[in-house]
Amino acid sequence: MLAPKRLLTALALTLIGSTVVQAADEVVVYSSRIDELIKPVFDAYTQKTGVKVTFITDKEAPLMQRIKAEGANATADLLLTVDAGNLWQAEQMGILQPFTSKVIDANIPLQYRAASHAWTGLSLRARTLVYSTERVKPSDLSTYEALADKQWEGRLCLRTAKKVYNQSLTATLIETHGAAKTEEIIKGWVNNLATDVFSDDNAVMQAIAAGQCDVGIVNTYYYGRLHQAKPDLPVKLFWPNQADRGVHVNLSGIGLTAHAPHPEAAKALVEWMTTPEAQKIFADANQEFPANPAVKPSAEVQAWGQFIPDTLPVEVAGLRQAEAIRLMDRAGWN
Repeated sequence: MLAPKRLLTALALTLIGSTVVQAADEVVVYSSRIDELIKPVFDAYTQKTGVKVTFITDKEAPLMQRIKAEGANATADLLLTVDAGNLWQAEQMGILQPFTSKVIDANIPLQYRAASHAWTGLSLRARTLVYSTERVKPSDLSTYEALADKQWEGRLCLRTAKKVYNQSLTATLIETHGAAKTEEIIKGWVNNLATDVFSDDNAVMQAIAAGQCDVGIVNTYYYGRLHQAKPDLPVKLFWPNQADRGVHVNLSGIGLTAHAPHPEAAKALVEWMTTPEAQKIFADANQEFPANPAVKPSAEVQAWGQFIPDTLPVEVAGLRQAEAIRLMDRAGWN
């Protein structure tokens, strides 16, 4: 029989061993996407594999700071967030670790993954034009750049420049046109504003419907949500730049944390999330486009029509993010 002290030690070791075994059957995800958009895909994975997926949701900045603060005592295995700019920033903070995967490489096009393998896209959204069907003809529209023309003076609505979606769009304009030309374009947009900038994309579309402005720029899934709630809203999507560089596309994506407690289990989850089964669930939940080109979007998303996307690697949004923010500030986009 063990002495009391030795008995307690043995029990403690047993409990520790038990915890490790249980932890191997769990993956922890920090997510800036809301519960209803990610729970279905995680539930499907648990049902398929028996691996529990625990997720904590918050804004991307607090989550990234939390991962950094935890350091080697990490709780999270994965960071799931929106916009390549945020993923690139997480990579620069040193809170993600790269890993290579033949499965991910086969499922997700190169332009939607980090060159360093620190993160991969999971779903896509286009940041495109929306217009009033009552006051604008599709033939009046052509490119993002043309919204700076005199004909749109007092007719344009925009979301705040503080949102990463607009920063990423501006970053790709800089990559395409250079800083001087892009600043000229952004100043033209600011000069053509019909009203102060809005806090979100829904407000932009509602302002168009109310007659405050005639055209704006939004993410497609915002349009999908609003159109679902208000199918008679006199606002439609327009795909710009179809004769040149294409529509600006961004993504939601995921990366393995630098000190992930369960890296192999986390990698397996990421690989599965790029497969057709998971892609369909993940993209359809928010009316987005699957990042895996072998998977078709939902019927509603397909009804918006096909378009030519910009072929720039999305990580350009991160590489030029700081430059874009400074330029937008100089141009007066608040």
